[in-house]
Amino acid sequence: MGLNLTKKQVAVLGVGKMGGILVKAFLEKKLLTPALTRATVQHAERAGALSKKLGIAVGTDNLAAAKNADIVFICVKPQAVEGVVKEIRPGTNAKQLVISVAASVPTSHIEKALGREGRVIRAMPNTPCAIGSGMTALCKGQHADARDLEIASALFAVVGRTVVVDEKHMDAVTGLSASGPAYIYIILESLAEAGVKVGLPRDVATLLAAQTTLGAAGVVLETGDHPALLKDAVTTPAGCTIDGILELEEGKLRVTLIKAVVKAAQRAKELAFSG
Repeated sequence: MGLNLTKKQVAVLGVGKMGGILVKAFLEKKLLTPALTRATVQHAERAGALSKKLGIAVGTDNLAAAKNADIVFICVKPQAVEGVVKEIRPGTNAKQLVISVAASVPTSHIEKALGREGRVIRAMPNTPCAIGSGMTALCKGQHADARDLEIASALFAVVGRTVVVDEKHMDAVTGLSASGPAYIYIILESLAEAGVKVGLPRDVATLLAAQTTLGAAGVVLETGDHPALLKDAVTTPAGCTIDGILELEEGKLRVTLIKAVVKAAQRAKELAFSG
């Protein structure tokens, strides 16, 4: 990565599902130093348990955690972002890098809540980050620079792949890669059920479906070939695959998946405006 962040003081505000995934990965990969890493949750009982589990200071005071931190992660729910940012504002300064993983919240809203020209990076990771196979899109706010993006990219590279996009594309990212694992799980479940239907034991059918999905995705990533080209390579004339594809087309799988991404992206945009 070319960056040494072990001497950076980091605050992770909101160690829920995604916040927990991130801080655990950063610590396990020795990207951050436990003694310099602080985190927060809403309830004191959970704070104590997480502190023992992660080996870092975990509390309920966001302002105390963020004060003097070099990097502040905001990992709370979208509707709570503005309140949290205003809460920590007295302890923040222009040198701090603020990284938000809250869906639908524009960098401009965070900058406004900070009340100054804050360096803000917006990130949209997904849940496969938990096993190091995540996909995270990043964009920078008005006052962040290339170095800030480099730091954020280095952090999220620990949990998977990263891509930098213009902020106008972040709602589309939410609809595709952030929501996408749920769509894939439905497809996997359906393929496994199909395997059971044609006589396979459920565990075998699930393994076949999951590994086939993993392998197919891996080929796309490794070769860079268009999925349509790879599909054609599997589809021999008058073979089995073309009959299966015909059923998929008749069932409108393709258009249904497209509509799912469009609908989720539209919802992400609505959440941004309602916030």
